[in-house]
Amino acid sequence: MYKIKLVGVLLVFVFVGNTQNSFIVENVKVFDGEIVIESTSVKVEDGIITEISKSIKASDGYEVIDGNGKTLMPALSNAHVHAWGPQSLEEAAKAGVLNVMDMHGVETYQSAMRQLKDSTNYARYYVAGYAATAPEGHGTQYGFPVPTLMKPEEAKKFIDDRVKANVDYIKIIVEPWKATLDSVTVAQLIKEAHKAERIAVVHVSRLDNAVDAISNDADGLVHIWWDKELEASQLKKLSEEKSFFVIPTLLTTIEVFKVMGSGAAQFLSKEQLFLEVKKMHEAGIPILAGTDPPNANINYGTDLYKELQLLSESGLSNVEVLKAGTSNITKAFGLDNVGYIKVGYKADLVLVNGDVTKDISLLNNEKTVWKEGKLVKQ
Repeated sequence: MYKIKLVGVLLVFVFVGNTQNSFIVENVKVFDGEIVIESTSVKVEDGIITEISKSIKASDGYEVIDGNGKTLMPALSNAHVHAWGPQSLEEAAKAGVLNVMDMHGVETYQSAMRQLKDSTNYARYYVAGYAATAPEGHGTQYGFPVPTLMKPEEAKKFIDDRVKANVDYIKIIVEPWKATLDSVTVAQLIKEAHKAERIAVVHVSRLDNAVDAISNDADGLVHIWWDKELEASQLKKLSEEKSFFVIPTLLTTIEVFKVMGSGAAQFLSKEQLFLEVKKMHEAGIPILAGTDPPNANINYGTDLYKELQLLSESGLSNVEVLKAGTSNITKAFGLDNVGYIKVGYKADLVLVNGDVTKDISLLNNEKTVWKEGKLVKQ
């Protein structure tokens, strides 16, 4: 679902040697990744959260920040991007999005960009490498060579090659508007991914493909289906028998429908898409926020706030929306010591003017972002 032209990408990496900060945020409302604490203080030492309590004794050399009227929350993550250069990771970090999950790209570029993970002003970059797709299938049309496969017997080599490229997870594409992988091959790819200790996520746009992928033990879906509603009995069966998450990418889907115009009439309406998300959430299926940039000219930073707003409009409470952009993602992808405000966790923090636990749109307000205790340049 994305369009990009690669023409000689030059990667220039600048590592910023900020000194680790130690500071205290006092009298602040905290969303800790799970719950809201109405008023507390948070202490950071050398980039790690070391204390959370009503009263923290300030130490010499510690900056004390007044959090009154503000919300302190874990840094956001974006569960579905396609990043093509360091500037994408920089744009994300400025918006408080400190972890991004790439879902298909050129492995050589990705390997170089991942070197920025410890640099303050760039989001950490996690990758699937090349997505698994059929010859001439979706993902092959963007101007760079993509390894493909057709048969389940080829799944092991495909996964082995991704493991050699040191990918973090496996992405599989099932898109019937072009040549696509069959169910047996998808099932074998998922099986081989699990043998290699990688989670497997599947691109879908049709409900039947989504149900098939989950039935074959996919760990997650990286889009919501467009074509028809999931029946309550089917949802109940899947949610009780399988463990999986969904990244609806509502913003991208709605923007694509706008471009399609009258052609989108055959698919679910925006309101029906919202209902599908709400049904899954109420069935206990984790919802993760992802925006699929650069599709539909979506950016890598502040447009994630729009996705969170759409999840709110789908009927998720504000706390559940914030979880969708923080802890749900870090838990689903197994990211260590991020996504929460807890003692011992990295001080990846966003301090926002206003109470975002009551109004998600306030994420657009002035904010301060720290990555491991260091200020992210705005």
